[in-house]
Amino acid sequence: MLPGIPVHIRHRGNNRQACFFADNDRSFYLLHLKRLLPLSACRLHAYCLMPNHVHLLVTAAAAEGCARLMQRLAQLHTQYMNRTYGRSGSLWEGRFRSCLVQAEDYLIACYRYIDSNPVRAALCSAPGEYEWSSYRSNAAGIPDAGITPHEQYESLGATPAARRRAYVELFLGDERYWRIGEIRRATNGNFALGDESFRRRLAAMLGRRVAPGKAGRPASAGVDERQLDLLGEKNVVCP
Repeated sequence: MLPGIPVHIRHRGNNRQACFFADNDRSFYLLHLKRLLPLSACRLHAYCLMPNHVHLLVTAAAAEGCARLMQRLAQLHTQYMNRTYGRSGSLWEGRFRSCLVQAEDYLIACYRYIDSNPVRAALCSAPGEYEWSSYRSNAAGIPDAGITPHEQYESLGATPAARRRAYVELFLGDERYWRIGEIRRATNGNFALGDESFRRRLAAMLGRRVAPGKAGRPASAGVDERQLDLLGEKNVVCP
């Protein structure tokens, strides 16, 4: 991750199993999420707790901030769920999925994607009906101690009331223009979400590819895949 660049995070339950069974479970998760934010030097802009996964929109001040936040949060929540429900083993799938987000033109789309997730999943008919997301804070100004508005959110209006009105209006448009597919592809692939210039800049800074590669099988480098299978090294990434 890169300091100062927003990150959309999605963390699923292991094998897509439920990671919350009751409101107390969600309250526990949010309590420790908000407690750990300053310890990880992270700011939270939006969130949604779904039955078997979570979405977070975070900006970290340090390169390892998001990783520290998610690792500790997953450990605490797993311990809590195992104690509470007499279970054992992993609660969450491996490492969370994420994408670095270009602030201009894309960040507000991530806000909307996260806060509208319960509606797309048919858990409610309107985002304000869902208790376990940041929509009520972002759209109605209901206090939420964990939320820090991003500068792009604050640019929606000159006053808090104007910003909230503008935010509500964002949810009234046609979903075809919401960048849903782009956000999902970038998050699933751990790529960057933004325009070509943004992706090139991040690739240079990170020293790795931040966009999907061209379709097709790479040319052979002279090593048979069956040999890699036998060596147990088929998943090794070579430069």
